[in-house]
Amino acid sequence: MTKARFAWWLTLVSTGVVATALYIGCGEKEEAPVASPQEQGVVLDKSNPMIRAVMDVQDRHTAALMANPDVVGTATGTLEDGTPAILVFTKDEIEPSVLAKGTVIPSSIEGVPVVVQVTGELRAMKGGGGVSHTAIQTPPIQLGTSGGWRYDLANGFCCGGTLGALIQKGGNQYVLSNYHVLWADIVSGGNGIVATAGDPVIQPGLIDVGCIAANAQDIATLADAGSLPSANVDAGYALVIPGMVSTDGAILEVGTLSSATTTVFVGQAVKKSGRTTGLTRSTVSGINGTVSITYDNECAGGTAFTKTFTGQVIISNRRCRFQAGGDSGSALVEDITTNPRAVGLCYAGSVICNNSAIAIANPINDVLAWAGATMVGQ
Repeated sequence: MTKARFAWWLTLVSTGVVATALYIGCGEKEEAPVASPQEQGVVLDKSNPMIRAVMDVQDRHTAALMANPDVVGTATGTLEDGTPAILVFTKDEIEPSVLAKGTVIPSSIEGVPVVVQVTGELRAMKGGGGVSHTAIQTPPIQLGTSGGWRYDLANGFCCGGTLGALIQKGGNQYVLSNYHVLWADIVSGGNGIVATAGDPVIQPGLIDVGCIAANAQDIATLADAGSLPSANVDAGYALVIPGMVSTDGAILEVGTLSSATTTVFVGQAVKKSGRTTGLTRSTVSGINGTVSITYDNECAGGTAFTKTFTGQVIISNRRCRFQAGGDSGSALVEDITTNPRAVGLCYAGSVICNNSAIAIANPINDVLAWAGATMVGQ
């Protein structure tokens, strides 16, 4: 029986929703509720001086923290009361403050509080109510759907991910997804071929058509090359076959996007439409993430390389309900109803589906800069 391998997104989770505190004095007086920074209208993005200061501390200490084999990433996020903090992501299900060889992560660094989260290994994995995100569509198709490289079958497995969004460059339209969804086969050992420009991209992916490509449809062809391992984004794109993809870039259960993009901030409400979990919502829990991601070569081909990314978007993914295997390649967008702006491109996540699980996305502007492209939208 053929097995399927699933793609996970890496989301960096913070400690959750910001709360309002009520302080009671020793006498008859009662202080008014103290509003969190978000409740006061403060935007916790990279331009915020408080966030910028914590990012600087995080960056100074990330190399030392990640020298420990149990640490897989860091980011800038907040405590429950909205206080900016450094998030540290660890691999093993052990006492959070004690890591390999008895090393202790401090409760604060340079006066900045530290939050330790057991996320497990962070891995890019392909996937072996409402609208189906895995069914074959009548062209022109909408995105946020199952798809992948037509020949993504090797080692007794077939794989697939999500065709995320539509971009344009040089007067042509391209389907945007991840490198590891479209281009990850870089050795010929498992199936005798490697991913090559001009190869077909199909909808749905092999994982959803019994590993038989003839049961899917060609909707695009691989263009140029994937981003890894050299670039700081996990991205790849494919030239649309005329008539096969909706030219307005509509995404299942999201609709059309804005042609503009937006920067990310801690506490930002976001959503994504992906192959496995469909339309889901969450919040950004960290920015400026430095994360170490493990990649397979070929479909279920074992570890190919480990890549450290910087400046990443971290999303809360409690119990892997926001992103799961097969959602790699989904566009991360603002959680608004009409023409949301793109925020990021999902690509990896925790292998442990606990309350500290995270998802990770490349900032969308970094992806577009690498591709030399713009979003298709209204």
